Amino acid sequence: MATNEQDTTSNTIKDPADWTTGDEPATGAQESYLHTLASEAHEDVPEGLTKAEASQRIDELQEETGRGR
Repeated sequence: MATNEQDTTSNTIKDPADWTTGDEPATGAQESYLHTLASEAHEDVPEGLTKAEASQRIDELQEETGRGR
């Protein structure tokens, strides 16, 4: 497999919706990074996000701010 191809059979990258701990509250690290990204994007961060929700929002804001490249 070429180095730029993604192995779709690997389980190292899971959809946050499939996380067994996805319903737990977001971690401190997630909240901190989320607030940093939201500040750069001039957006608010909703309170009470789960780990899965925070991860998805981080992905969205990384795209928006260019940090996801």
